[in-house]
Amino acid sequence: MPYISSLHVYPIKSCAGHELTRARLDARGIQGDRSWIVVGDGDAMLTQRDKPALALVRPSLEAGELALSAPGMEDLSVPRMEEGDLRTVDVWGDPCDGIDQGNDAADWFSTYLDTSCRLLHFKPDFVRPVDPDYAARPGDQVGFADGFPLLMISEASLADLNARLEEPVRMNRFRPNVVVADCPPYAEDTWKRVRAGDIELDLVKPCGRCATVLVEQESGTPGKEPLSTLATYRRFGRPSPSFGHNAVHRSPGVLEAGAPIQILDMRGAA
Repeated sequence: MPYISSLHVYPIKSCAGHELTRARLDARGIQGDRSWIVVGDGDAMLTQRDKPALALVRPSLEAGELALSAPGMEDLSVPRMEEGDLRTVDVWGDPCDGIDQGNDAADWFSTYLDTSCRLLHFKPDFVRPVDPDYAARPGDQVGFADGFPLLMISEASLADLNARLEEPVRMNRFRPNVVVADCPPYAEDTWKRVRAGDIELDLVKPCGRCATVLVEQESGTPGKEPLSTLATYRRFGRPSPSFGHNAVHRSPGVLEAGAPIQILDMRGAA
């Protein structure tokens, strides 16, 4: 029976994530997931697409503070500010309100990336709706993630991809929230609705992949794979190849590693 093999949270968009054994879900997904974002000039979002070194920034949440570490940088703890200077950042066409996290964080990221930066925290009462063409129900929302609260990928899908590559890649290239095991490759493409514990998830859209998957997360170095290989068999007439499936959750609650996945509704393969 399929089960959750691991859970992952990424506090700052495009920075490193860490593994969880239990993930509490709020309205926007795993608590703290993509709750911060780095912006550059004009409050334009910065991601691994243009700043691959972000992969080496390791954030963690400690007693209400955001702890930051990166190669060549002194560690920094930033108090989480939920009130303060308001800035607006465009996340793939969605203007999102964020609270500036102060000069210490801005100076730290500016030094590390060698460009003018600010760090924003998602404004707590701001609502960014999920694309209504794919939302499972009115009121579905998301934080600074590309478009959806959760991303699910199976271990078997990665194994199938790696069998096609000269050099295997790790799952962290694809930045999933929920990794599942004990299912066939790309089974997640065929699941329409599943239950894990008390949480029901609607799998609403294949995840189109971009240049972020080219960045080796351990070195911050971009390469040529696996995007070109994915494009040979995972395009399905779409502009970019897909890998993994975006999901929305039907209620707040808790997901746990090891929880079985019950398939409630199916669709055809992607």
